[in-house]
Amino acid sequence: MLYNPRKHPEWLEPHSLQWYQQLGDSQKAYLYPWKSSVDGSDGETVFDNEVLKLAKGKKVLDVGCGHGEFAIMCSRFAEEVTGFDAIDSFLRSGLEKEKHNLKFVLGNTKEGLPFADNEFDIAYIRKGPTSAYKDLKRIVKNEGSIRGLHPGDFSGKELADLFPGFFNPLKGTPILDKIKGVLQECSFTKTEIEIIETIEYLHEPMDVIRYGCFGQSLNLISAVEKEGLINIKRIFEKEAGRNGLSITHSRYMIRVEL
Repeated sequence: MLYNPRKHPEWLEPHSLQWYQQLGDSQKAYLYPWKSSVDGSDGETVFDNEVLKLAKGKKVLDVGCGHGEFAIMCSRFAEEVTGFDAIDSFLRSGLEKEKHNLKFVLGNTKEGLPFADNEFDIAYIRKGPTSAYKDLKRIVKNEGSIRGLHPGDFSGKELADLFPGFFNPLKGTPILDKIKGVLQECSFTKTEIEIIETIEYLHEPMDVIRYGCFGQSLNLISAVEKEGLINIKRIFEKEAGRNGLSITHSRYMIRVEL
């Protein structure tokens, strides 16, 4: 069994508010730190292209906007874009790039979205909180659209077998089950969940550590590198092909029409 990073005293539960706050304080941005490439179009590409087309000339809300990179891109096509996020250190990066049709608002979706009924034509959640869907039904206009992109349960499903102890084995589909439950509670008129999967190639052994410890402290990552890199490198070199170590890249694409 390999070194288990979850036993380190500084381990934070991924996607908890404390985890997001640490990520924002350390990186100022929600960006994946590992080096990789994918075969064909991944979920992010499909989502981004679809949302940018929908946003043309529309009033748009970006829920869980992070440091605002995609909101900024969207503002090139939309009439107006509002970015909303709970992490102030993320938003500070976005605020530096505010312009006439782009603004950012700080808040937590679990406390409700501070916007008027029927205020937006389009809203999207790009790897942000599923807790927002219920309130989006109120603030998006009739005949408007909602799009969501969330991590797939089977992303990196091979890693637990390849690196036992370092990664937890998958158990069921908790992310998909949560999304289905939330959407069912919302009673939307028309919903669709598309599973978009492709192959992702991790380029080097440290990318396995970066993947498994995304958002964790530098102290924790240094401890993992010291205790586990030699064995991870041995396994990586045995299992990787010419393009790198192949793993599943999976996303859930949510489409809601009001």
